[in-house]
Amino acid sequence: MPGWLDALAALERDGTPSVLVTVLAARGSTPREAGCKMVVTAAEAHGTIGGGNLEFQSLARARELLREAPAAPVVAEFPLGPALGQCCGGHASVLFEPMRPPSWQVVLFGAGHVGRALVGVLGTLDCRVSWIDPRAGEFPAQRPANVVALHHPRPADCVAALPAGASVLVMTHDHALDFEIVAAALPRAGLPFVGLIGSDTKRARFVSRLARLGLERAAIRRLTCPIGTPGTGGKAPAEIAIAVAAQLLQIRDATADGAPAPGAAPAAACSGCPTEGCALAEEMSR
Repeated sequence: MPGWLDALAALERDGTPSVLVTVLAARGSTPREAGCKMVVTAAEAHGTIGGGNLEFQSLARARELLREAPAAPVVAEFPLGPALGQCCGGHASVLFEPMRPPSWQVVLFGAGHVGRALVGVLGTLDCRVSWIDPRAGEFPAQRPANVVALHHPRPADCVAALPAGASVLVMTHDHALDFEIVAAALPRAGLPFVGLIGSDTKRARFVSRLARLGLERAAIRRLTCPIGTPGTGGKAPAEIAIAVAAQLLQIRDATADGAPAPGAAPAAACSGCPTEGCALAEEMSR
């Protein structure tokens, strides 16, 4: 597999914006042939289109596009003569394709049957999913490319690091754990959706406990439980997953295609990660 392709896959997985640069056409004497590629980020480049001033100018143009964020690819023409500081005498047409990670982010707490089914659905959509569970062994070995599994012994500690605009779903194996996560998420500004799997009875019990905990009524009212589009009613994991994914799409569209909700607060640092540094904070800051 070409190095640029590995780099592009890694950057997409990490959520790093990049530009794919391709020599679209090469006429006459040129440093490289048509079809050669490189991937450019704000800080580095992977691959080469031949070096020299052609590559230098292409790097500069790619980084301009990273700042400008155009809606469509751009083609630039480069005569390889004195004006470009080259004496090849040929001509290159270069295609610049901005590659931006999805702005829609979903944070899923819980790797049980419904969580796995939901990840399968979300894996087909244009979103980034952070999947959190205290049980490292519960994550399947094979996961969609847009899903990052994060093991944390105290998932509620991750809430402070969630990015503004993320939709939060809570469906762990433990009601006490669900409560800790919900209690941490509801007061957080900028999270447009906090959904909890369960029944009306579970909601009533959580609302009562949240009130006793001292949460403001406005924060408690933000809790969505049960979850899923109304009227579906199925209890099989796949049916619940489809209903919840549909609800998430509605939330995404209601918040300007995943843009942070008004009054969004920046994410803070996560605490208590089992490894050095904060895996969630690093993942979500990309």
